[in-house]
Amino acid sequence: MSKNRQKRISLWTVRLGSLLVDTLVMASAYLVAFLLRFDFHEPWWGWRRVAYSFVTVLIVQLAALALFGCYKLLWRYTSVADVPRFVGAIATSTVTLFALRLLFPSYMGLRPPYSITLFNGFLVLGGLLGVRLLRRLILEGNPVWEAAAQNYRRMLLVGAGSTGNEVARELRRNRERRWDVVGFLDDDPTKMHAWVQGVPVLGVIDDLPHIVKKKMVDEIIVTMVKVPREVISRVIRLAEQAQVPIRIVPTYYELIENRLEATAFRKINVADLLGRDEVKPDNASIIALLGRKRVLVTGAGGTIGSELVRQIMRAGPEQLVMLDRSENALYNIEREIRRLNPAAPIAPVLADIGERERIDAVLVAYRPQVVVHAAAYKHVPMMEHNPGEALKNNVLATQTLGEVCVARGVERFVFISTDKAVNPASVMGLTKRMAEVVLQDLNRLDKTCFSAVRFGNVLDSSGSVVPLFREQIQNGQPITVTHPDMRRYFMTIGEAVSLVLQAAALAKGGEIFVLDMGEPIRIVELAEEMIVLSGLRPHVDVPIVFTGIRPGEKLFEELDVSERSAYQTGHARIFISKIRQVEHQTVATLLEKCRHLGTDNLDKDSLRTAVHELYSEIANDEEQAHT
Repeated sequence: MSKNRQKRISLWTVRLGSLLVDTLVMASAYLVAFLLRFDFHEPWWGWRRVAYSFVTVLIVQLAALALFGCYKLLWRYTSVADVPRFVGAIATSTVTLFALRLLFPSYMGLRPPYSITLFNGFLVLGGLLGVRLLRRLILEGNPVWEAAAQNYRRMLLVGAGSTGNEVARELRRNRERRWDVVGFLDDDPTKMHAWVQGVPVLGVIDDLPHIVKKKMVDEIIVTMVKVPREVISRVIRLAEQAQVPIRIVPTYYELIENRLEATAFRKINVADLLGRDEVKPDNASIIALLGRKRVLVTGAGGTIGSELVRQIMRAGPEQLVMLDRSENALYNIEREIRRLNPAAPIAPVLADIGERERIDAVLVAYRPQVVVHAAAYKHVPMMEHNPGEALKNNVLATQTLGEVCVARGVERFVFISTDKAVNPASVMGLTKRMAEVVLQDLNRLDKTCFSAVRFGNVLDSSGSVVPLFREQIQNGQPITVTHPDMRRYFMTIGEAVSLVLQAAALAKGGEIFVLDMGEPIRIVELAEEMIVLSGLRPHVDVPIVFTGIRPGEKLFEELDVSERSAYQTGHARIFISKIRQVEHQTVATLLEKCRHLGTDNLDKDSLRTAVHELYSEIANDEEQAHT
């Protein structure tokens, strides 16, 4: 017998069983309705004629249930959402029986009182829902009885909100996974001692170690999608204290993009430590910006550039030109995109943005309408040792690219900037600020719409602290932190790029957009939490060593989105800096001096000093305008 035939037989067996059970419920309800109507005495016309009339009632009620799709529902998944179907079916059948009583007063030789038909409707509705609920309760088991099952993994859920409710329901439904939910923890006082899906709220989050010991918990599951940073940090430390593993429910994007179940728990990662609400992208504005357009991304093989490529591809561009001077980086992102879509409209181009003739040839060949400029030198300590290269790549090459874009009719140019361009102290920050100034000056030509987007550190980007800390932990080395008070803004790669593209869609020309990155995070706290997530103890299993602030570094980076420093846009997380544009003559002088510095044979210390002096010449022109 084929598997398909077996499935069909099994399906009809289930439906036949449902019909038989429902018939018994309806017969019992009809009998009870008569008994209630006649005070538990036999009707004067006898039970045989009652039985005859039941045939009509049965046919009408079964037909109504089928009409409302009640037999397409699986009993094991019966929920409140299914009640309207049954109410509609029984209401329809009751009205139909009333109509039959009026039109055919003696159908089947019997004239049942209207009250019996009404009683019967209520009894059938309660009976049908009751047997289905009973079936589900039996299937899912009794949590009190199963709590004693030693083979079950005992789980404590943190968060008794809507996500916790869904997770508890799924865990109870999927008993074959041998999970037992012993309770919830939640800081909401209104939920204290309440029950959610048959599971009690046992206390607040700070009770975690006590509850773990009392209930012999095997694992903690964080069932909150939007978890404040202080809450997730507290849960991690309490779980470490209780010595139990901890996992978390998938995020909104993981559920949608990967089609995961709510119970597809994963380990807590560094991104969860940020503790901010997820940014749901405005896909319509991004598609309007990039859909059916020819787009070029510089630095396409880098951390930001490769994520730009991924998200731009989702917008459906006519063509995406991926430009980078690193052969390996370009190869990797091309292979990734081709693996997902062999027919993707992409073009990998090896080029250096500082070579005017090569860039001009690329723009002539591909005619991009939108250019997103992510290519840059970004490592602060390295640029302190190589200030000349920072000047060439971050300033002069950006000028070259911008001028060629104007000459070749590019419609929009989006520059990826940094929080280090705010009151810059490093060569890297100084050169990125100079690049902003140069592009704002080009915007005056009113041919290409130039804009820049500032944001802080991107989690897990190459050369950042997160992969460094991870490597040090894996190698059993001490974690090195420059200063105990060092703080930085962090954002996930996907979140940052999504906001960059949404900011670009808002651009009118000349704006410096600033992303709201929440509160800055102490680097030493990030290191401690990464150690805990690795199953080790900070300062015990893994020492933390303070090495001192390096040249060019600041204790605190600045991203001021207050009303004093920035204008609001239509997006809650995107602002426009109030910083004033630098005069054209000042920019022209700046670029001329930059070109001379690039050819002068200066040592790095002299060159670094010269870069700072260059910036001081434009500092007076970049005061913030006050409204």
